[in-house]
Amino acid sequence: MTTLKPVVKPRFNSAFKQLMSLHWVMSVSYLVLFIGGTFMAQLPRELLIRGPLYDFHKSVGVLTMALLTLRILTLLRVGWKKYTKRLPKFTWEWYKNLALHTSLYVFMWLVPIAGFFFSNSFKSNNVNFFGIVLPDAFPQNSAMVEVGRSLHFWLAYTFLAFVILHILAQKKVVRANWRRLTNFARGKLASSVDS
Repeated sequence: MTTLKPVVKPRFNSAFKQLMSLHWVMSVSYLVLFIGGTFMAQLPRELLIRGPLYDFHKSVGVLTMALLTLRILTLLRVGWKKYTKRLPKFTWEWYKNLALHTSLYVFMWLVPIAGFFFSNSFKSNNVNFFGIVLPDAFPQNSAMVEVGRSLHFWLAYTFLAFVILHILAQKKVVRANWRRLTNFARGKLASSVDS
């Protein structure tokens, strides 16, 4: 007599899946921040849309800081669960990966903080979260506006360089996701043509 073993399905709310979901939501958020920031910095000051774009940019920046906090807590939970069972193999590849990811997390924190510094130096009480005015993290100081602007600019572009390194290091994952996306798009296109 054969006994059937129950099929163990992975939990849909597992910490790893939460971490991956946060990864992609934050990726899109940082893409919006980078493209939007580059675009709005080129706009003339007289343009009426410039102010709301800056407010939206700051709101998404605040959102990424909240998501980053959640992501770090989730990462600690995943790491604790993984590494209490078995320590990693401390290879050159592991150290390189750790250094790259640590750098990414540092930049995910530094770029918005530099943005808050720039905004608060420029004008008091001008960082809001979708209309909710946040308290200043830094004192208003017109002498520091250019320092804040330069910090935010250069840290953002350095962060972008590390993101590109991350994408190159994960080229197998990028290719697999690209294949999934194109197959999905082809399937949707084929089904819309058939109907």
